[in-house]
Amino acid sequence: MTIERTYFDWNATAPLRAEARTAMMAALDHTGNASSVHGEGRAARKLIEAAREQVAALVGASPKNVTFTSGGTEANMLALTPAIEVGGLKAPRDRLLISSIEHLSVRAGGRFALEQIQDVPVVSNGQIDLAALKDRLKGSERTLVSVMLANNETGVVQPIREVAEIVHEAGGLLHVDAVQGAGRIPCDIAGLGADMMTISAHKLGGPQGIGALIRRDEALHIAQPLIKGGGQERGARAGTENVAAIAGFGAAAAAAKLAMEQDARRMTALRERLEAGLRATAPSVVFFGHDSPRIPNTTLFAVASLKAETAIISFDLNGIAVSSGSACSSGKVAASHVLAAMGVAPELARGAVRVSLGWSTTEDDIEQFLNAWNKVSSSLLKEQRGIAA
Repeated sequence: MTIERTYFDWNATAPLRAEARTAMMAALDHTGNASSVHGEGRAARKLIEAAREQVAALVGASPKNVTFTSGGTEANMLALTPAIEVGGLKAPRDRLLISSIEHLSVRAGGRFALEQIQDVPVVSNGQIDLAALKDRLKGSERTLVSVMLANNETGVVQPIREVAEIVHEAGGLLHVDAVQGAGRIPCDIAGLGADMMTISAHKLGGPQGIGALIRRDEALHIAQPLIKGGGQERGARAGTENVAAIAGFGAAAAAAKLAMEQDARRMTALRERLEAGLRATAPSVVFFGHDSPRIPNTTLFAVASLKAETAIISFDLNGIAVSSGSACSSGKVAASHVLAAMGVAPELARGAVRVSLGWSTTEDDIEQFLNAWNKVSSSLLKEQRGIAA
């Protein structure tokens, strides 16, 4: 018998929106390189520039400051470089400060040398320690700081406006990885005070393999492109543009912007129902980051003595797709660096399960999850009691 599947891993990737699919199919019917001057090339260029406007509108940016990349990881790599000029001033950044809960693509440090990179801790609620940030910024006016808008594991939203004020007062620049926040919460680049922002299409219903680095001001210039070659993307990123993916990205961004407020209200209500159901059946459940602002679709929870890898497999066998707060590879599980940074005990962190919702999640889906949870938790706890006996 085929088990009906229910998807709760939207933070890993979202299903393709109908609007994105339609835009991509239409783009695939076009033949032409966007760098060509003939009619076919101009048609391809028109699709790209229309999408650029849609992506820019999602974050309140100027279209000319949007650089398309192959995804969020490449956009982060492009941003994290000492070779950043502002107003033509050729004074490379000499340090990179990153919060201890950043995505691994940021924690890799981009093109900074290892000795130039320094962590900024978070407090127990998952938000950056602003006092520590101020302290780390002393002594240099050429620091680049990278702080994510919303954490991919806990959903905790960072106080980016306050971070920006602190960074700019010290003469630094701020890059914000907004991959998990864009399309779910407002993330106006100027309002937040970010100098650069990363977003990714597949988190908001566009295709995989396309993202963007966005600058707040055209006076900020990345002097050394990550990918060199032709003059595509105004010289910032060489390579023939993926027109269909870019068109899908633009359509998804426009759809997400239009529905964001309504979707946020609905997903918040669904998340509250899910968490209430978990509390009712497992009073000892711990919700990580629950005392901080969170994006509306994300819950990361753990129950003492339950192991995440076992729970996730059991959920999967019951038709529920969820993920872990841990990094799983080849059957080995490492404790989440995010939860470790928040001071969570390793034995509890190893049981963290992430449930992330999306625009098509329904109340019935929540009930299916809770029913599966009752089966999974009772079965696993029974097995563990048997082993302990």
